[in-house]
Amino acid sequence: MGVDYYKVLQVDRNAKDDDLKKAYRKLAMKWHPDKNPNNKKEAESKFKQISEAYDVLSDPQKRVVYDQYGEEGLKGQVPPPGAGGFPGSSDGGGGGGHGSFRFNPRSADDIFSEFFGFSAPFGGMGDMGGRTGASGFSRGSMFGEDIFTSFRNAAGEGASGNASRKAAPLERALPCSLEDLYKGTTKKMKISREVTDAAGRPSTTEEILTIDIKPGWKKGTKITFPEKGNEQRGIIPSDLVFIIDEKPHGVFKRDGNDLIITQKISLVEALTGYTAQITTLDGRVLTIPINSVISPNYEEVIKGEGMPIPKEPSRKGNLRVKFNIKFPSKLTSEQKAGIKRYLT
Repeated sequence: MGVDYYKVLQVDRNAKDDDLKKAYRKLAMKWHPDKNPNNKKEAESKFKQISEAYDVLSDPQKRVVYDQYGEEGLKGQVPPPGAGGFPGSSDGGGGGGHGSFRFNPRSADDIFSEFFGFSAPFGGMGDMGGRTGASGFSRGSMFGEDIFTSFRNAAGEGASGNASRKAAPLERALPCSLEDLYKGTTKKMKISREVTDAAGRPSTTEEILTIDIKPGWKKGTKITFPEKGNEQRGIIPSDLVFIIDEKPHGVFKRDGNDLIITQKISLVEALTGYTAQITTLDGRVLTIPINSVISPNYEEVIKGEGMPIPKEPSRKGNLRVKFNIKFPSKLTSEQKAGIKRYLT
């Protein structure tokens, strides 16, 4: 069979895609010529063989040909008599298709660059982990694993794995008026972030993020934009998280899904009756007649006129009307006598 690609990558013949990636990652980092200046010739040979093995085994069609016919089959050699055609041949497997599959080896550097996203890991180590932009983001993952961690571990450094896989989330308050949270709205936020190209060159880009505020959202609600921070090799960018903050309102206070409003009334109104006129957050006017005696602790509850319930915005909490009763500063003798007469 010639070269045993499975032994080259140190995997078994049933190795899955993830197993191949892990094996290639480890061995390619170990034998990269830039990392082996003292035995560069041996490293180049091993690096080429490792890359070729990965290139063949990670490609389903090449792997089938290799498993059946070995290295010679990949190079288009005629298979043993009676073996039939190559898989994928134009003649459906007949004898005339022997030469239909030919393996054109790619350069080891191309394979490495495609796998890791760049081609010179050890020449550019000074850039990794050192540059951050205004928002503190960094980028670069190879199949879900932190590049910087892998490079350091392959070099025998940082083996404890302390390098972070992903930068910490960036949190920003998003002030909203009570009207915004009652009716729902759309806010657009302009952000500026640093990005890098495949060669690691930084540039700044601006982006408009659209945030849909849903009716009834509460203070503390989080809206996450995954990996919208600055890009940097070696670290997956931070998530950008906006946290709803509620601006104070001049009329209403919020209590969960309820709204509270306090009306100032006179003692006479408290005792004889009062009609409240309340303008809602969406501009409607509610007329609420109160015929009960209004004590200092009295609360009028209007069902369904509070904040929308986020999971069921067609339903609302309650509007609770409280009262601040203004007592007279003094009474004449006649007023006192009259009150006694009418209230006893």
